[in-house]
Amino acid sequence: MSVRHLFVTAVAAPAAQPTAAVAMSTGRLGASTAVLLGLVSIVIGGLALGRPDSRLGTASGLLGGGLAVATALLGTALGGVVVATSDGGVGTGNGLGGAVVAVAVGLVGVLLGGLAVLRARRQAA
Repeated sequence: MSVRHLFVTAVAAPAAQPTAAVAMSTGRLGASTAVLLGLVSIVIGGLALGRPDSRLGTASGLLGGGLAVATALLGTALGGVVVATSDGGVGTGNGLGGAVVAVAVGLVGVLLGGLAVLRARRQAA
């Protein structure tokens, strides 16, 4: 087989890319959004817990903790919706794996935000 034959064959019939690996399905988009919301809640909750007086103003422990809980609950709910509506299993491209991760990350965000709120209420009393 000559190099010219290989070149002509490669140009005439380009390799087809699988669509599932390139396309962003609604399940993947929902799971990715839910994971990002969960990660944002972890960052906000960690900042509110670690530095309660310096990030978001004077009431940042309570405000940051509440914001972390709210974003974590949104991420967890969105991840739960994707888990409930996914058709196939993990690895089929419908976002089930990411949604399960989103639920776990969201629960960690709720925990951190709740601890920040409890600490802020204890310091205020």
